[in-house]
Amino acid sequence: MSDAISALDTPAALVDARRMRDNIERMQARMDALGVKFRPHVKTSKCLPVVQAQIAAGAQGITVSTLKEAEQFFAAGITDILYAVGIVPSKLAQVLALRRRGCELKVITDSVAGAQAIAQFGREHGEAFEAWIEIDVDGHRSGIPPEGEALLAVGRALHEGGMRLGGVMAHAGSSYDCDEPPALRRVAEQERSGTVRAAERLRQAGLPCPVVSVGSTPTALSAQHLEGVTEVRAGVYVFFDLVMHNVGVCGLEDIALSVLTTVIGHQEEKGWAIVDAGWMAMSRDRGTGSQKRDFGYGQACTQDGEPIAGYVLASANQEHGILCRAEGVDREIAARFPVGTRLRILPNHACATAAQFPEYHAMVPGGEVETWPRFYGW
Repeated sequence: MSDAISALDTPAALVDARRMRDNIERMQARMDALGVKFRPHVKTSKCLPVVQAQIAAGAQGITVSTLKEAEQFFAAGITDILYAVGIVPSKLAQVLALRRRGCELKVITDSVAGAQAIAQFGREHGEAFEAWIEIDVDGHRSGIPPEGEALLAVGRALHEGGMRLGGVMAHAGSSYDCDEPPALRRVAEQERSGTVRAAERLRQAGLPCPVVSVGSTPTALSAQHLEGVTEVRAGVYVFFDLVMHNVGVCGLEDIALSVLTTVIGHQEEKGWAIVDAGWMAMSRDRGTGSQKRDFGYGQACTQDGEPIAGYVLASANQEHGILCRAEGVDREIAARFPVGTRLRILPNHACATAAQFPEYHAMVPGGEVETWPRFYGW
């Protein structure tokens, strides 16, 4: 494997295929045990071989964050797709085109205005769009609170407007702020109960609500039961990252994505090794900076993927990264990491780091390295 990696130009995005498949199997086994359908969020990888591995493991349908993703995965033969970003009227023509080609594309909304726009466009074009209502279970970002007055109004605007009210969905983004199992379990239950409550209110009002969809990687791996839920969505679990490590749902040994980089120089008096992976390779995401353990721009590993205790990518410019001890100054850093040394950096946020690269170099069993393209665009 080292020989194959040594032949790559740096910086490069590496995927450990064995770790990735272990992560996929772990999540799918948990969803199967909890008795729910699993609809992975593919925005993390945006990569067909990865998504094919998720479907082969038992996933049913996918979640996307852009309509470009929906188009590309539909072209690859995947039809059951949820576009999990609030739809705006200007994008309904793209949705219509996909649905008319046979894509079972669902959209979401969290406002009466949004629901009315969907219904009006649908009636004008003879299309009964399937729309889900986004529920706010934790004040993290968007959605309607489970007891919110707007919930029934949105449901009626869709249903009475001739659209298909497919269900409700929520994302407990606040779970990323946790780092203890009891707190994660509380957020998971808050997500479950709030979304189920929203579904109950719709049904009590005589409105259909067949799907109850929840999901984040931390809550999916922490929920004790999912009574009333029909499906779960999660994305970053496929690669994991340092934020998820700090949250407490994976070990460093589970992180399947890394950036291969080369030492290009030193500032010995400062204890720095300069590498060719800056924020253009790692992304500017500094998610661990607000957590109990700060990994800078990433955890340093050997070329073979073994973490090097105490060494992080402490700062970054566009094409330069500064590797050093997290604490103290290593005056022998030039001897420790000579020019030309190959290292791997584990990312803070796998989704953001992956987005910096047009392709992955996947390390597969047998010592080979395969090239897996990524999808781009909106």
